[in-house]
Amino acid sequence: MEKQTPESEVLFELADLFKVFGDSTRLRIMYALSEDEKNVLSIAEELGMEQSTISHQLRILRANKLVRGRREGKQIWYSLDDDHVKKIIEMGLDHVLE
Repeated sequence: MEKQTPESEVLFELADLFKVFGDSTRLRIMYALSEDEKNVLSIAEELGMEQSTISHQLRILRANKLVRGRREGKQIWYSLDDDHVKKIIEMGLDHVLE
C-alpha cells in the first residue's frame, strides 16, 4: 500500500513546527523541561539567561502547543505539552549524535 502525501496545509503546519524547533534557545528550554516542570526563574538560572528572554520563548512554545503552564499561586510551572515533544527532541538528538 502506497503512502498518500499529506495535504499542503498539513505540510505547511509541519514546516512551521520545525521552524519553532529551529531555535537553539527554545530547544534548550524544552530540553530543560524534558526532565521536570520548572518556573521561569529556575529555567533562567539553569540556562544562564535572562528571565525576560525565557518568558518570550515560552510564549512562542505555548502558542505552538509544545509547552504548557500550570498556575500555582503567583507562579507558573512549565512542562512539555506531551510525550510527543520529548520524543521529537530525543529522535533529533539521536540523529545528530549518530
